[in-house]
Amino acid sequence: MNDPSTSPKTPCSGNCACSGNSAPPPADEPTGISRRTVVKALGATLGVAAYAKALAPLTELTKETSMDEFIQKHYKELSKEEMAAVIQRLTQEAKDHYGADVTISDPQPVDGVKFGYALNLSICNGCRKCAEACHLENNHDRPSHQSYIRVFEMSKGSMDFEKGNAHYDHPVPQPDKYYMPVQCQQCEHPPCVDVCPVEATWKEKDGVVVVDYNWCIGCRYCEAACPYHARRFNWTKPQIPAEEINPNQSYLSNRIRPQGVMEKCTFCLHRTREGRLPACLEACPTGARVFGNLNDPNSEIRWVLENKRVFVLKEELGLKPQFFYFFDE
Repeated sequence: MNDPSTSPKTPCSGNCACSGNSAPPPADEPTGISRRTVVKALGATLGVAAYAKALAPLTELTKETSMDEFIQKHYKELSKEEMAAVIQRLTQEAKDHYGADVTISDPQPVDGVKFGYALNLSICNGCRKCAEACHLENNHDRPSHQSYIRVFEMSKGSMDFEKGNAHYDHPVPQPDKYYMPVQCQQCEHPPCVDVCPVEATWKEKDGVVVVDYNWCIGCRYCEAACPYHARRFNWTKPQIPAEEINPNQSYLSNRIRPQGVMEKCTFCLHRTREGRLPACLEACPTGARVFGNLNDPNSEIRWVLENKRVFVLKEELGLKPQFFYFFDE
């Protein structure tokens, strides 16, 4: 049994009230949203040369963001050399802004691999160790206790997670409850991708939906489109002490995200594309989480799908989530 009163405060949800991210900062605090919107919108509609020329009158707005970032191409358009230069810049920014020495990689999807995740609701005890591990692994903002995982306390017999309580603050597990962690479902047909006006988010061939944080304009259409409330918005510049920063980062996953952009779970692609497991799975004390390659007939995730009565959230929407739930009985 886990007693929250004796444990460090762990994340309970995303942009919820308790995380401090349910509302934008006061009007007198800079958000950077207008800057990103104006400049990135220009980038989406103009050629590079015209874009750079159009930026000239806006240089007074670049105190927090360099010209190199403004004129950076979309992730998919970067050559190998350009990506190396971008990573070098981001590495230096981590040093300058946070005092941290980090390594930023760009691991690619592995041929023949399609990731899937399953969760055994019979043994999840609601301890939120998964959310805490996500918070640390993915370099989330510390004051807001941000995480990509929300854990809902559900009444036994109910399957509607929107009626669950993600803000419980008592010892777990409770005898008349069960617990349902919810994170990005990595949909086969992700509506968050369809609504992005600048194609800053897309689905990779291994099934992971990613975001180019330097191309996102922060419009939040994707956040509104997601029926699982799985996306997060950086209202302020993330605050993380240098000694707490995870130095093992990748461009499309856990590098420190800029203010004014969207972010989401990537199945820890910086780990899983290199043969490791997601941080949330390794932190689970009950073994409730199962992760693997859906294309591998001998994988544990395939065994679960073939031998358990699995279900997905909001199946009626036809989004085909690649995140599955099951009970032992």
